Parts: sequence; structure tokens; C-alpha cells
Amino acid sequence: MPTDPVLVVHGGAWAIPAETVSAHLAGVRNALAVGWRVLNHGGAALDAVEEAVVAMEDDETFDAGRGSFLNRDGKVQLDAFIMDGATLRGGGVGCVEHLRNPIRAARKILSDSPHVYFVAEGAERFAADHGIPLCRNEDLVLAREVERLRAFQAHAAERKPDLFAPAVSHDTVGAVALDTSGNIAAATSTGGTLNKAPGRLGDSSLIGCGCYADNESAAASTTGWGEPIMKLVLAKWAADRVAAGNSPEWVAPEAINYLKARVNGHGGIIVLDTRGRVGIAHNTPRMAWAVKSAKREEFGVEKQ
Repeated sequence: MPTDPVLVVHGGAWAIPAETVSAHLAGVRNALAVGWRVLNHGGAALDAVEEAVVAMEDDETFDAGRGSFLNRDGKVQLDAFIMDGATLRGGGVGCVEHLRNPIRAARKILSDSPHVYFVAEGAERFAADHGIPLCRNEDLVLAREVERLRAFQAHAAERKPDLFAPAVSHDTVGAVALDTSGNIAAATSTGGTLNKAPGRLGDSSLIGCGCYADNESAAASTTGWGEPIMKLVLAKWAADRVAAGNSPEWVAPEAINYLKARVNGHGGIIVLDTRGRVGIAHNTPRMAWAVKSAKREEFGVEKQ
């Protein structure tokens, strides 16, 4: 018996400025429409989350793909991960500097490699060998981000900024989906944190931290400050709570409460199980999100 498909996307959890709320909402709604076309035509959850994330990587509003935050050296370094709940296969890339859509490379790793993870030049070589074109790092850099980095570094020279503060932008993007075959998948992509040290990896591309999917539990994608999320392996933590019999609606806020209570972390999470139940939560002032099923279509940035 076919399952009713569900798609959930997020576009970052932080103090999204009022003047950019409309752009964030437009971005997640567009990603939702792109991914839903896949599901609505009987496509796989894995394809749906890939296409939804590509749409946000291509949207300069978000910290993924072109327009991402710059690292300390003024370069874009990207991380991404995608996971198939039916097989537990995953693909991830880290610290890539010459890929417009790192989630495409992550998907190729999942489907065409016995490995799970490639980084830096090795990831780019794998991508090129599998038909994914490389680009110049300069093509990923926006003047807006050059100025943002300059202002941040000038401020940092005066006093050490609180990188854990929710006001610091975390526009990591992600998606979770359930398809008509009853399979779930998750994908997450990011440019990381502003002024990060070159070579720094966050939670987004690490299995179980920023992204996880298992048909026997749930699919989850996180956003926020990566180091606390990594310490708790938060996406897997959330999936395990669903496997134990809890609903995603309960698990999502509990995961964020756990993040805050245990390591004083800020962020957000989306959770989806094979029954089509959805959980969305964040403890930052805003998080861009959108959800669609046959009976529901909602989006927002404020706390539910």
C-alpha cells in the first residue's frame, strides 16, 4: 500500500534579521516545491532531499553553496551529507572549495563509492571523476560576505565574540523526506561558521551529528552551532528516541532542550518518521522551515 509522502526543509536557526525573513521564507518554500515535485511523481525520498538542498545551495540567502560564510582566510569551505534510511548508506564531503553543490558530490559518494566520506582535494577529485564540474572558489564568494568577514574580524580584534550566541548566523540548510514506498532520507549542507579556522568541520556533514536517516527510527537534520551538536551526536540521539517509541513531535523539542541543558548549545532540528509524523524545534529567535504533505503545507520562521 503506497505511503503518503512528506517533505520537511530548514534554512538555518539563529536571530534571522527582520529584513531577511521574507528571503528565508521564499527560499524554504522554493526548496519545498522542488523536493515535492520529486515525491509527488513517485520519486525516492533520497532524490527529494537532494533536490531540495540543491535549491537552497543555489539560493544566496543561505549559508550553503554560493554565498556561504567565509573562513578566516576569506575562502568558502563547504560540507554536506546525505543518508538513505532504507539501506543506511551515506555520502559526505568536507572542506571542499571548488563545488557549487556539495550535496551532489555527497550523493555520488553514496551511490557510486564503497566509502562514506571524502574531504578536501580527494572529495573534489572524486566529484570531477564522476562528472561533477569544479568551479573557482572566487565563484562562490559574494561581496556581501567579504564585508561581513571584514566587520566580524574588526569586531573580534576589540573583544572576543560569543560564537555560541544565537545572534551569530547559522544558515545551514537541510531536508528530510518520506516517499510513497515508505522510505525516509535526510540531507544537510553548510558553509560552516563565519571566520572558522581553515579545515574546520562542523556537525552538518558528520553522520549522526547533523544528519541521520534510518527507516527503523527516523530522519533528522540539524542546524545551529556545530560543536555542541557534534558532542551529543544529536541527529542520531533524536532518531533513537523515536525508535524507543516517542513521536517526532515530542522528540524534536526534547533534542533541543538536551542540547541547551547539556552543552549550552543553540540550534534547531527537523525530524520525520516512516509514519509521516513531523517534529520541528529550535531555541534560537528564529528558524526558517517548511513542511508539506497531502494534507498539510506550512512554513515559518517563528517558534511554534
